[in-house]
Amino acid sequence: MLRFALIALTSLLTACQTFDTALQPPRSDEPVPSLSEGLTHLYFSGWDGPTISLWVYVPRDIDPKSAPIMVMMHGAKRGAARYLSEWDSVADEEGFIVLAPEFSKNDFPESQQYTRGNVYPPDSLVRNPETTWTFSAIVPSFEHVRDLLGGTQTQFTLYGHSAGSQFAHRFLFFKPDAPVSRFLLANAGWYTFADLDIGFPYGLKGTGLTEADLRIALEKDVVVLLGNADNDPNHESLRRSEGAMTQGDHRFARGQAYYRAAEATAARIGADFGWQVRVVDGVAHSNGGIAAASGDLVD
Repeated sequence: MLRFALIALTSLLTACQTFDTALQPPRSDEPVPSLSEGLTHLYFSGWDGPTISLWVYVPRDIDPKSAPIMVMMHGAKRGAARYLSEWDSVADEEGFIVLAPEFSKNDFPESQQYTRGNVYPPDSLVRNPETTWTFSAIVPSFEHVRDLLGGTQTQFTLYGHSAGSQFAHRFLFFKPDAPVSRFLLANAGWYTFADLDIGFPYGLKGTGLTEADLRIALEKDVVVLLGNADNDPNHESLRRSEGAMTQGDHRFARGQAYYRAAEATAARIGADFGWQVRVVDGVAHSNGGIAAASGDLVD
C-alpha cells in the first residue's frame, strides 16, 4: 500500500510540475516566437513603465490572424489569470482571443496607478509623462500580441469589470485615438462622469479636457454592463466617499446614474450618442456572470 501511495504521489507531483512548466513565462529578456492555442503567459516590456505580464487565450478552430481580440482588464485584486479563466469558455463559443494584461501590486501599489491610469500622481492634477501612464501600455500590448499571432487585426474590444471597468471608462476619455472598436464597462464601483463641472476623479474638471473631448468619447461605441443584483450598499469593497455616494448607494445605481448623465451631456452638447446599457438579470458583482451574458458584444 505504501509503495502504491508513493507511486501515486510521484505521478501527481509530476503532473503538477508539467502544468506549472506549461504556464511558466519566459524571462523578460527571452523572445516569444509565436502564440499557440490555449493559454500562454509572457512578459511585455515594450513601453516606458515596468515590465508587465500578459495572459493570452487563443481558442481552437479559429483563425488567429483575423479573429477579434478582447483586451480584458482585471479587478482590484489584480488577478488577470482568474479573470481570464471566467472568459475562456465564452471565447471558445464566440471565437475571439482574450488578452489580459496584469498590473501587479508590486509594481503598481497605489490604486490610482491602475484604476486612474497613472495619469496623475496622488493628490495632484499635474500630469505624469504620458508614456508612463498605465493606459499607455494597452495599445503596445495589443500590437505585440497581434504580431506574435501574425495577425492583421487593427482594432480591439476593451473590457473591464469592477476596478477594470474604472480603468476602461477613464481610458475612454484619456486615450481618444486608441484603436478600440467597442468599450465594455462592467460593474464599476464608482465613476468619472463625463462632466466638466465636477472635479476629478468624480468628473473631468481640472483635467484639461474640453467639450470637444467629451463629444469624441460620447460618440464612441460603449456598452455599460450592469448586474441588477449588484445592489449591496454594504459591500466590503464599495467606495463610500462623499463623491462616490452622490452617484448612488450601490454599484447598480451608480452605473445607471453614469449612463443617464452621459446621455444628458450628449444631448446638451449635440453629440451623436453612441452608448447603450445592458442590464444582466440576476447577476451581482461577478465577472463570470457578466461574461456569460456579454460574449456576443466582443467585436
